[in-house]
Amino acid sequence: MIGRPDDGADGWPPTIRNGEDERLACSWVERDPDGDLTDGARAPWLVVIGHGLTSDRERPWSQALSGALAGAGVDSVRVAFSGNGDSDGHFVDSCITKEVGDLGAVLDAAAAAGRRCAYVGHSMGSAVGTLRAADDARIEVLVGLAGMAHTADFIERLFGDLPLGEPMLDKEHCPYGATLRDDLRQVGSLTGAAPRVKVPWLLVHGGADDVVPVADSRDLAAAAGADGRPPVELRELPGVDHSFTGDSGLAALVPAVVPWLLARLDEATGRDPTPGDPGA
Repeated sequence: MIGRPDDGADGWPPTIRNGEDERLACSWVERDPDGDLTDGARAPWLVVIGHGLTSDRERPWSQALSGALAGAGVDSVRVAFSGNGDSDGHFVDSCITKEVGDLGAVLDAAAAAGRRCAYVGHSMGSAVGTLRAADDARIEVLVGLAGMAHTADFIERLFGDLPLGEPMLDKEHCPYGATLRDDLRQVGSLTGAAPRVKVPWLLVHGGADDVVPVADSRDLAAAAGADGRPPVELRELPGVDHSFTGDSGLAALVPAVVPWLLARLDEATGRDPTPGDPGA
């Protein structure tokens, strides 16, 4: 069921508030029990989906993923980080560090309900997931889409000449602020955190991405593998842009992510993927 309201009669889904008591707007997508070929084994799982900078939870790529997951018997939630969309807070306070805390609040709510979590993040939301997963074992499976690796380079390359207070990417509701700028500079690069991610990790990046270069995902994969952990899987999608735009972008994204993700959930549950299942 798409768009189920928070605070259901059974206590799920919950209203989620971050450490600043700001409510995070969420789109809860319930699994289709008839689509689960694992006799309900995927029912404990929740896939958390996080958006990128100046974005929101209702993007075509995120809706396509949550819809495909629901059809395979997996619940998901698309989260708007604080200050974005119709979540509480102010955009000028948004930054990677704050959103890592937002994600922690989602994981707290899931853990309280006995749910196991995977995370899929796009662009800056991918960086949020990387940093969270590096230090929080509650993320058991990780997917990064067009993910940032070199955050200081990103902010200087795209917005180094933009005056503070001016709209980012011509979006009036997204003024460029010092909090974001300074945080991205301080984070610097995720290559140091990557080796601490010890869970199955998929990186997917479009070859035509002109916002975050595909080299960022290549660098993350190389850095993660340098510490003897299992190799990160990197899938490059030729001709696909940063936001997996259009039917062709979604047609490349969904089969690159969903079967891999289902297989990792099944493996973490302690069972082999069901023959004939898309995750097999």
